[in-house]
Amino acid sequence: MSEEPFFRIDKFSVPAASRPRFIERLRRTHDALGEATGCEQNMILEQIEGTGRFNIVTFVRWRNRACYDEASSAAKERQKRTGFNPQVFMDELGVVSDLGNYACLNEDS
Repeated sequence: MSEEPFFRIDKFSVPAASRPRFIERLRRTHDALGEATGCEQNMILEQIEGTGRFNIVTFVRWRNRACYDEASSAAKERQKRTGFNPQVFMDELGVVSDLGNYACLNEDS
């Protein structure tokens, strides 16, 4: 199993009218992620300048893939238990997302 850091970076285009509800839910989610084993860095960023399409970006650095997988499973279980469907929520708010997992690009890659 790789012990390389593992990154989750999600980008969101959030309409202004949906921002308060979206941010409130996002903070709850990231508060839980921040408590998970192996979460080394956890940020919610908002674009304040520039021409990018996405105005909200989240960045989470995990100690390794195994820590991410464990936290992801726990989050999915919480969602199932509470009846929360992230895609339905984002559709209701008109949020467009670009979600992805990342690894460091080494010089020899």
